[in-house]
Amino acid sequence: MDDHVSEAIARPDLIDLGEGLLCLRFESMKVASALAAVRHLLDTGVVRPGDTLLDSSSGIYAYGLALAAHRYGLRCHIVGSTTIDHPLRIQLAVLGATLERMPPSEDLSLDQNRRVHRIKEVLRENPHFHWMRQYHDAVHGLGYRAVADRILKEVGTGPLTLVGGVGSGASTGALARYVRESLPDTPLVGVQPFGSVTFGSDGVDDPQIIIAGIGSSIPFGNVDHTLYDTLHWTSFDSALAGSVDLLRRHAVFAGLSAGAAYLVARWEAARTGRRVVFVAADTGHRYVDSVFAHHESALPIDDLAPTAIDDLAGLAPPWCRMEWGRRPAPEQAVHRAD
Repeated sequence: MDDHVSEAIARPDLIDLGEGLLCLRFESMKVASALAAVRHLLDTGVVRPGDTLLDSSSGIYAYGLALAAHRYGLRCHIVGSTTIDHPLRIQLAVLGATLERMPPSEDLSLDQNRRVHRIKEVLRENPHFHWMRQYHDAVHGLGYRAVADRILKEVGTGPLTLVGGVGSGASTGALARYVRESLPDTPLVGVQPFGSVTFGSDGVDDPQIIIAGIGSSIPFGNVDHTLYDTLHWTSFDSALAGSVDLLRRHAVFAGLSAGAAYLVARWEAARTGRRVVFVAADTGHRYVDSVFAHHESALPIDDLAPTAIDDLAGLAPPWCRMEWGRRPAPEQAVHRAD
């Protein structure tokens, strides 16, 4: 029996979709990350009950950190993006977390930089706050050991491929590390949006959206580029098609990054014949209007395929695939410690 709802939310479902596809479905993935990170910080004396945890978030990490703070008797202050919707704002308020929302901006880089600038202002005003640094502190990978153990227990020792959004690097990167302790030949396939600096697509614009949660306009310290074997870049329309098909075909109601990962996982499974586990990081509720309301115009995913490229200069929407080969980060994606 769980002692707190966060423990139940942190535990994903593993669903066999057939044809070699396994969906690792989270209600809210960052709960696993935040819960283990905060527990470790308490165990090592970095923070104590009653302290205030501080970080920036565009959505699901704010929820995860607020739940972890509630679980362990801590305070929580979030500098948030305007993408944090009304239901989440209400939950944060009731959970006791305080939220500062940045001014609206269509420029993701401006939004992220504003949030980081504000974090530093808050720390100057409140030096006793603990900045969680979800994008840069490796402590955020600890929560995925239990997830990797679950995958290994249920899937066994056969060939396996992991697919998921790169995001802050904590989720897919940590999963790969832990799974490779038992299955060292497990390929890791990362999913990115166009416009993300992380794997060098920052010069390629997707006019509709940079998919929050799997890409970034600033370098992240938690991304270990040398863990990734293959990269796929997907457009908003391609990810939308994946999300709609995942719901229509398999009744899995998941977010936009899950749709992109599902699209990629289907293609990789058909190409290799291996079982493929893909990450569905959150539910589809906050994408009802922006994604699922357009289900009738979604592209048939069987008509979609990636363009193979061997150099970042070839990147172009709607979908590209590149053998990354565990190479280091491109120069613009190297995080410089602040």
